[in-house]
Amino acid sequence: MQWHQVLGFMVTVTPLTLIPGTSFTLVTQRVIAGSRSDGVLVTFGSACGLLVHATLAAVGLSALVMSSAQALTVVKLLGGIYLVWLGVTTWRSARRGIETTKQVRWRLPWAGLGGFGQGLWSNVLNPKAASVYLTLVPQFLSAGRPIAPQIAMLAVAHVIIVLVWLLFWTSVVAAARTVIDTPRFRRGMSRLAGAVLVSLGVRTATAS
Repeated sequence: MQWHQVLGFMVTVTPLTLIPGTSFTLVTQRVIAGSRSDGVLVTFGSACGLLVHATLAAVGLSALVMSSAQALTVVKLLGGIYLVWLGVTTWRSARRGIETTKQVRWRLPWAGLGGFGQGLWSNVLNPKAASVYLTLVPQFLSAGRPIAPQIAMLAVAHVIIVLVWLLFWTSVVAAARTVIDTPRFRRGMSRLAGAVLVSLGVRTATAS
C-alpha cells in the first residue's frame, strides 16, 4: 500500500468523523456528568470499537453480515436498542441526579464497564461504522496484495483521527464545564444528550 492511498483515506474519512454522532454525544455527556477522564475512556472505547470492525472486515465476517438482510436487521436493532437505553438512562440521571445512574435496576451485561464500555459497544453495534470498512476501505486497497495488513494500516489511520478529534472535544467540554458547571446546566446537557442518543438509536434501528 502506498502512502498516498492512506492519505486519501484519511482525507475522505475525516469529514465523516467530524459529524456529531454517538461517540461525540457520549463524550459530551460523560464529561458533563463526570470528569475529563470519563470522556477519555469513551474516546478510547470508541477507538477500540473501530478496531473490532476492522478485524471483522479483515476476516470477511463484516461482509457476510452486511450481505444478509436478516443479519443486518439484527445488528441495527441491537445497536438501536442499546443507544435508546443509553439515552433513557442519561435522561433519568438528569431528573434524579447524576449519582442515581449507578442505581439503575435494569443493566446490560457491559454496563459496569462505564465510559470505556459505552464507547466500545456504541461503535461495535453501529452498522454505519461497519459500513466504513465495507464500502470506503475497499476503494483504497491494492489488488494482488494481502488484504489484512492493508486494512490494519487504514484502521490505524482511522483510529488516530478519531482519537485526535474526540480528545480535543473532551478538552473543550471539560474547559467549558469549569466555567458553567451548575446543576441546571448539567441537567440540561444530560437531557439534551439523552434525547440525541434516543434519536440516534431510533434512526439506527430503522435505517434502511
